[in-house]
Amino acid sequence: MISSLWSAVSGLTSTSTGLDVVSNNISNMNTTGYKTNRANFGDVLSQYVGTYNGQIGSGVSVNSVSTFMTQGSLVNTGNTYDMAVDGDGFFVVKDTSSGATEYTRAGNFSVDKNGYLVTSSGMRVQGYVGSDINATSTGTDNGVLTNIRIQSNIATAQPTNSVTTAVNLNSQASVPSAAFTLDGNGDGVNNDPANYNYSQTTTVYDSQGGSHQVTAYFTKVADNSWQIHYAYQAGNYSGSGSAPTLTMATGVQTLTFNTSGAMVSDGTTAASKTDPAISFNFGTSVSTPQNITFDYGTSLNEGGNGLNGSTQLAEDNQMMSSSQNGYAAGSVKSVSISDDGKITATMSNGQLSTLGQLVLARFNAADQLTKVSGNLLAASKASGTPIVNIAKSDGLGRVVSGSLEASNVDLSTEFVNMITYQRAFEANSKGIQTINEMLQTLNTLKQG
Repeated sequence: MISSLWSAVSGLTSTSTGLDVVSNNISNMNTTGYKTNRANFGDVLSQYVGTYNGQIGSGVSVNSVSTFMTQGSLVNTGNTYDMAVDGDGFFVVKDTSSGATEYTRAGNFSVDKNGYLVTSSGMRVQGYVGSDINATSTGTDNGVLTNIRIQSNIATAQPTNSVTTAVNLNSQASVPSAAFTLDGNGDGVNNDPANYNYSQTTTVYDSQGGSHQVTAYFTKVADNSWQIHYAYQAGNYSGSGSAPTLTMATGVQTLTFNTSGAMVSDGTTAASKTDPAISFNFGTSVSTPQNITFDYGTSLNEGGNGLNGSTQLAEDNQMMSSSQNGYAAGSVKSVSISDDGKITATMSNGQLSTLGQLVLARFNAADQLTKVSGNLLAASKASGTPIVNIAKSDGLGRVVSGSLEASNVDLSTEFVNMITYQRAFEANSKGIQTINEMLQTLNTLKQG
């Protein structure tokens, strides 16, 4: 009879633990990336009775609390730094104070004051940067994990060293009667170019990212032959008042065409196939001189057909295309994150820059990870060693930017479990009450 009392007590204790688990699940139904738990019960055997050694149990115990690692639904937030793992894997984060590496499915990240990508508790998100981007287990990169930093990234300037242009020069144009000059009125100020047939302006960049307007002046010097003089602004110009003073670049480029209008040469020879470099002096504070090559297409001398770039046809002078390879310095303007975790920034100078790549970790026994507060998990002996790699490799899921993984708690299931535990608790309480009445009856018999 006494053992029955203790069996009922174990039932009360175990169902109370089960209710604790249910209550915790319900309280975390809105916790990002939370994984539901379940109490696993087991009977307790301790006695052999009767002729045939029948066994009588001594109650129930909670053998373990298991975690269900099923995928939670993905909720769209529209915030780039909100991320979810669709599939297997955890984000890898690091505590900068202790150096501990931990794991999470909660991807509600943000950028801190130092530009680092961090969790809501300030843990820094880990990944690859520099040459380690795109590192995989089969690659040759070092694959060294480090803190992902975003807002502090600055793109340095790229000075222009090449301009590619396609123009058509009117074959019916007349040859100017005088030589090209920057001082058309003869007042000694180079601010009024004269004696040219056509001009077009290109923006180029110096070694510090400063922009400069370079104007190419096309002058017909003979049938099928043109010279190009390059001029740029000298000093600062406010854009008002008299025209800016111009400086002539060092070097003159010659374009020649055949009778079909195809370009024979843009300063190249059949031997060198190298476009001539034009030299500019943009000031003592930047790299000087700055040599820029102006490529007008693949000429006959360069092995082309002379028609896939600049031409000389009986049509108006016109620029058909122009590009150059320089750009100013820039800072991060916007960020996008691909499903393999690659973080790409659009810089204020229009360039794209890959800032880093997130990694994921998976465990053979993910349900055995040690839970840490704040949606964090730590590796344990039972969970095994983490397999760390970029998303979409080694069985890892993909990264979904702009979404968060909701809790996988099923509220209806938890309510059913709650009712079941409540009834079990009531039944065990009734058992204790019945045993108590039986003991009182025995006491009454003794008194009689």
